[in-house]
Amino acid sequence: MTAVISGTADIGFMGSEASIYAYNEGANDYVVNFAQLTQRAGNFLVAREEIPDFHWTDLKDKKVLGGRKGGMPEMVFEYILRQNGIDPSKDLIIDQSIDFGSTAAAFAEGNADFTVEFEPGATNLEKEEKGYVVASLGTDSGYVPYTAFSAKKSYIEKNASVIQGFTDALQKGMDYVQKHTPKEIAEAIAPQFKETNLNTIETIVSRYYEQDTWKDNLIFEKKSFELLQDILESAEELDTRAPYDKLVTTTFAEKAAK
Repeated sequence: MTAVISGTADIGFMGSEASIYAYNEGANDYVVNFAQLTQRAGNFLVAREEIPDFHWTDLKDKKVLGGRKGGMPEMVFEYILRQNGIDPSKDLIIDQSIDFGSTAAAFAEGNADFTVEFEPGATNLEKEEKGYVVASLGTDSGYVPYTAFSAKKSYIEKNASVIQGFTDALQKGMDYVQKHTPKEIAEAIAPQFKETNLNTIETIVSRYYEQDTWKDNLIFEKKSFELLQDILESAEELDTRAPYDKLVTTTFAEKAAK
């Protein structure tokens, strides 16, 4: 967001909440979301043992390795807890002291009863038989606009053809995902993940595929934007709701989807 606002970057890819914060801070040339990429949170709850009939209430009186306060992964997690009648500050212990990239290792070494992990952390814990995925935060939080492409209002107005071409290219990627199997997708993206073997990539893609992580288009819908603000309010990170019609344009995505 800093790079986009300063003009260092023309287009940004980030969590959509950043555009809300920037707008509420009074930016005149605010950042507008023009293409939504993912519609599910990409993290999972991992337990020490398999729990076939898991319920979120199973976390009561347990210790969970969570994310940093105010970060989207942690806010989504706490939103789900509250939706299931659990008070994040009273009913369980959420350890937020461990660095984001180190929670899987800490869990493997015996820290906590559960951990919230992105990939490949979740799959690697399963393959090492150090943990088991028992719930998807993406599935249980609903369709959240977790990531989107955005640019300053002025840039979009002056460079509509660039934004349209960029969105058209993204739509080709979405079309590819919809028309190919997880194995084919894994093979296509494997060069980007040289540290991860192909079987693991396929497992990860399958998991995201099955939970409907990717939209079939890039249209950023209002109900998703409002759910995002519900989550921010629930986490007490939002005092004033931002207007959808100012922070989102669907013009380019709608054209790309035709």
